Order: sequence, then structure tokens, then C-alpha cells
Amino acid sequence: MVERMTLILDLFTERQTWLTLEEIARSTGLPRSTAHRILDQLVRLDWLEHASVGYGLGRRSLVLGGGSAEHADLRSAASPYLHDLLLRTGAVIHLGVLEGARVTYLDKLGGRFATTVPSRVGGSAPAHCTGLGKAMLAWLEPEHVDARVGEELRPRTPSTIPGLEELHVELARIRARSGLALERGECFPEIACVAAAVRGPRGPVGAISIVAAAGTALERVAPLVLDATRRIAADLFPDVDPLSRRLHVVD
Repeated sequence: MVERMTLILDLFTERQTWLTLEEIARSTGLPRSTAHRILDQLVRLDWLEHASVGYGLGRRSLVLGGGSAEHADLRSAASPYLHDLLLRTGAVIHLGVLEGARVTYLDKLGGRFATTVPSRVGGSAPAHCTGLGKAMLAWLEPEHVDARVGEELRPRTPSTIPGLEELHVELARIRARSGLALERGECFPEIACVAAAVRGPRGPVGAISIVAAAGTALERVAPLVLDATRRIAADLFPDVDPLSRRLHVVD
């Protein structure tokens, strides 16, 4: 029974995944009646919830995968803007934070393409080769960038930034583009994204990215992600002058 329950729960790769009974039975290979019985148990135990559109993650699953309480304000402030970006672009939308040399994903929204993006809520990826990570690293002092990623800077693909010197050149480009970070195939060969940091009075508190297939022209949606991060920052820090958010150290 535990193995079959795990088969079902593994289908819910992000917070916004909704699947019908037929999709679950087909994907797991379970008989429809068996899948339905297990789903009823998971709903009763709050691992899943059931709505008119199908089954989605329940309260217990979201508590386990949703990150620490310290990021609750960021997730709450970002939520309406993430949904707006999803509706306007149809792409996969990430919200992440910088933790050491890695980015931790706090939220992931998207349609069917989301299942092809190898990220999950609560998971992480190297900061130096992701749009989210580079967007946040760009607003740290250079010596603190070195301390964070110096020992972790390893190639993931042929397009990964190979060293600290090249990384600092890229971070300078990001600052020159008002904070927009572009990434094509640096972390995963088939994935591209455009990202920007949510900047507070002591530096970047998170970042948002719009993710699509590697060949997608993301320049046209770049202003949307930049506008969203600025609005989130204004909601989180209404008393902070946006022009004062320059390079900072994040503890």
C-alpha cells in the first residue's frame, strides 16, 4: 500500500499540479478502482485534496514541501504576481531564495510544460548556473559572491559559467540590465529562463524567473518579471526608496 501511495504522490511535481482520476490511473498503471480507493484515503488524511478539476496537493504535503516559516511573507507577497505572470505568459514561474551557494525553490507554477522542468518546491540548484541565482548574486559584494560559490562553481553543461572571473563579468551585465538575468542551458541543456531579484533594504530576499524551452525568445517577457519583482519589493518594504537598493551583504 505504501508503495502504491508513493507512486501516486510522486505524480504531483509542484504545488499547482492537478490531475484527474483517469490521468493518475494511467500514469501509475494502477486499476482505476484501486487508484480511486487510495486517493480517497490520501484526501481523508490531508495529503491530497479533491476539487472539480481533479486532485491536488493537500495541507500536509504543502507543509512538508513549502520551505521554512521565515519565507512566509515573501511567498504571500509574491503569490498574486506569480499567478499573474503564469496567466500572461503561460510559462513556468519560479520563486526562489539564495541559501549558501544554492537556490531553494519556494514556489513553482506552470501548465503541462512544468513537468519537463526538473525543479520542485523545496528542491535546490546551484546559484551560479541558474537565472534565479545569478539575479540574486548580482546584488552582493564581489567578495561575498566568491565566498559563497567559489568552491561550488562546477560545470553542469557546456554552457555553464566556468570560473569566478567569468561569473563576475556576467553579474556586471545583469546589473547593467537593471537586474535582469538570462540563462540558456547553463543548468539543464533544454531549459532557458529570465529572472530578476526581489531586493530589500539589506539585499536580495528572493527572485522570480520565467522558464521555457531553450529556444524560446524570452526577451519580450523580461519586462514582466522585472516589474513583478519591483512590485513585490514595494509591497514588502513600502518605506524603502527603490533607488537605495544597491550592492549589499546578505548574512
